[in-house]
Amino acid sequence: MQAVRVHKTGGAVELRVDEVPDPKAGHGEVRIKMEWGGICGSDLAYWRHGVSGTAVLKYPLTLGHEVAGTIDQIGPGVTTLNVGDRVTVHPATLVGEHVMPPHLEGRDNLWPECRYFGSAACSPHEEGGFSTYKVAREDQIRLLPSNVSTRHGAVAEPLGVATHAVNRAGSVAGKRILVNGTGPIGALVVAAAKRAGAATIYAADMSESALRIAQAMGADETINRSEGAPLPAEVDLAFEASGASRALGDIFLSVVRGGRVIQVGNMAASESPAALGQLVTRELEYIGSFRFIDEITDAVDSLAGGLDVEPLLTHTFDIDDALRAFETAADRSTGSSKVLLKLS
Repeated sequence: MQAVRVHKTGGAVELRVDEVPDPKAGHGEVRIKMEWGGICGSDLAYWRHGVSGTAVLKYPLTLGHEVAGTIDQIGPGVTTLNVGDRVTVHPATLVGEHVMPPHLEGRDNLWPECRYFGSAACSPHEEGGFSTYKVAREDQIRLLPSNVSTRHGAVAEPLGVATHAVNRAGSVAGKRILVNGTGPIGALVVAAAKRAGAATIYAADMSESALRIAQAMGADETINRSEGAPLPAEVDLAFEASGASRALGDIFLSVVRGGRVIQVGNMAASESPAALGQLVTRELEYIGSFRFIDEITDAVDSLAGGLDVEPLLTHTFDIDDALRAFETAADRSTGSSKVLLKLS
């Protein structure tokens, strides 16, 4: 089968479409014929730098954790799934016999050891789903309703990330909200917050094409920061989805005193400059948001309920053209948002 893999040779990282053996479904597993995969910022980070956050590439790795396809093989012991089922996948596997403290009960996204599709965080690395076939456990499978295509099902994972961020904020119903950074995750935060009842959503970014997508996903007002436009004042909640620490000073000033800021954009692992004074003097709550618990299930429900992610899907490439897909996803001047790979 074909697989989109990163190889580290010396100090360079190379993206290749390799021929690798077909996997077989083991006990409690199914094999999925993969159809669609969405390129994430972490996939780009492995390709460009050999590092994503604190995870360092040591071995060749198949990328991809935003995936969907059709089950084509059932392993022994599987009772709830059938060949032909259209599915997406929860990419996490919890590792180790840990006991979560009471204050973290139910927050499995904070489990001390976790393997994740297409991640180099563990050794050996966890192979991802940018391949012709991918094996997954029965409990990782999320069935797609009849009105949700596998193309849209591949967006369930990042929509789960956005939904978790909105959940971390508490109730957004009737509130004025700022989303800073409208790449794919920020645009999906806009959609998730709108679905959760936000009254007014302001979307801010440096890219006009990204702002147009955010508007299509439900933003009421867009702010082009490259033109010096100020952020709105006195918003109830803000979601920082750009990962740019320099933006924090303005965002903290934009939120009402005693308000809340959710950090959903990945921040650099190294020290980064940020103006934090308003965090203290406005007595703000600054809250992190990491992946999701089971909000991927909520995301599938939202897709089935009519949430339209098509405006987000700007480019599609065949698996043989994976390098051009990655180059397009990494270059904002192309107008790209979520770039999809057609895997089979």
